[in-house]
Amino acid sequence: MKVLIVTAKLASTLVKRESAKSKHEIRVHVVNTPIAAFLTPKKIVKELRNHDINGVYNEDSSDKHSDLHDRFDLKSYDIILTPGLIRKDVSHITNETGIKTYKGPTDAADLAIVLEMIDKLDLSPNVPADKLIEEELRKHALLFIENFEQDKENKLKLLKKPENILVGSLPVGQDFPMRVLAEIANAPFLTDSELLERAQYFVRSGADMVDIGMVAGETLDERIPGMVKLLKNNLDVAVSIDSLNPVEIKSAVESGVDMVLSLDHGNCEEVIPYLEDKNIPAVILPTDFSKNWVPETVDDRVKSIEELRQRCNKIDVLADLILDPINSRSIVDSIMACYKFKEKNREPVFFGVGNVTELLDSDSTGVNALLGGIAMELGASVLFTPEESGKTIGSVKELSITSDMMFLAKNRGSIPKDLGINIVLFKDKKKPQQIIESIDVPVVGGEENYTFKHDPAGSFKIFVEDGQIKAVHYLKMEPQIAIEGKTAKAVYDEILKRGLISRMEHATYLGSELERAEIASKTGKNYIQDFPLFKKIY
Repeated sequence: MKVLIVTAKLASTLVKRESAKSKHEIRVHVVNTPIAAFLTPKKIVKELRNHDINGVYNEDSSDKHSDLHDRFDLKSYDIILTPGLIRKDVSHITNETGIKTYKGPTDAADLAIVLEMIDKLDLSPNVPADKLIEEELRKHALLFIENFEQDKENKLKLLKKPENILVGSLPVGQDFPMRVLAEIANAPFLTDSELLERAQYFVRSGADMVDIGMVAGETLDERIPGMVKLLKNNLDVAVSIDSLNPVEIKSAVESGVDMVLSLDHGNCEEVIPYLEDKNIPAVILPTDFSKNWVPETVDDRVKSIEELRQRCNKIDVLADLILDPINSRSIVDSIMACYKFKEKNREPVFFGVGNVTELLDSDSTGVNALLGGIAMELGASVLFTPEESGKTIGSVKELSITSDMMFLAKNRGSIPKDLGINIVLFKDKKKPQQIIESIDVPVVGGEENYTFKHDPAGSFKIFVEDGQIKAVHYLKMEPQIAIEGKTAKAVYDEILKRGLISRMEHATYLGSELERAEIASKTGKNYIQDFPLFKKIY
């Protein structure tokens, strides 16, 4: 393929270097403009005509573009690639030149991979090529998982293996993606509307199962039938209960839960008959909390849970070796216990990720991804978490994406990188290729010294609610109208359209605050007007 790439001066060196790696016949045309984002479709059309050997300027010896080395036969090219940073649709170039024109990548460093895939990509005059590659990889990744989940024949075949079980109608086990179980902590203390809202939030976040978290040391079995009925009637996912109390477990089983958390040596004799009768699987622990006994060593954990497994041989179980928080007992020992158990046993393993994330002062994103990867290598089948602290908000979604990533990596025999899905949130995957512009102008240091003056058009109170940015307009201390939108631009465009702002410093302040509100809504940060979003790392 013969490709003409149009770029600006600052990026030209990088563009030439990356395009030189291509097997295609490439010509890079550098426009006499410093920054690619300054180019427009009309300007590019004019530039191409000035340099086309068949153009009207060809015989003008006084033309500044008369250098033959700088001219080309425009009609000989199959496609034209413009910088991805151009904001406007580049179809105008196609219409004016007759050559199919598309947007290249936003970052010139991605040009080599775009050119490598150019025969397979459905390039666009609107969307930068690198975004199309991401979307194509994502589409293929999600399609693979969807096809796997919808293959009923394969599902039935896999469920015949002892390492796979059914929780309700959900297949769970080593051959399936790790299932995410989200716990509604202290569920009996919530109203019905609060309980359902919390559960629906978890399902929207990607939870495969929702857990009714009971209250340790209490017997609140009278609340269980209503909670189970409410969730089962309104959710299309499995529902479990988290309790060691036999009275509560009996009530939950009779109410129709799909799984019980948890059985140990202290309650199993009393609880097993209920589970056998209804054929309900249970999570088993290597403990005896009725005697306050917890195994001390790795081998003790494995031996204890294997013994309990024998006592529960008439029901399906998931083994929870108990993932310890960092530097409590030992997270390493608990991981080793999972590994040793899986070496000799085929039952699904339950992995309590929330035990670590809730008790570690770190953003949950990377921690969840790492623990999800470790869980996959250990052969774990369920990832369990609540979202009880600010730093763990979004954990269910993070684990859901992590599960998909690890399932793809496992099936492809690859590392969990460049799969088409990721949870890189606060940083970028690639090291930035910084292009420095050499400018010969005075450099003035900025100072925060502008005195604020009240805008006679009014003021705004900004907040984030349910993922929406809201700006309430006040005039003379009285609210006049509330404008809401998903993006800062949607809100301030409406503010401008309605003429609700009249001073330049107020406009710049408002733009800055709305952008911070949008960042907060996307990242889960707490937004408070006039206060910084991010703190220093100490």
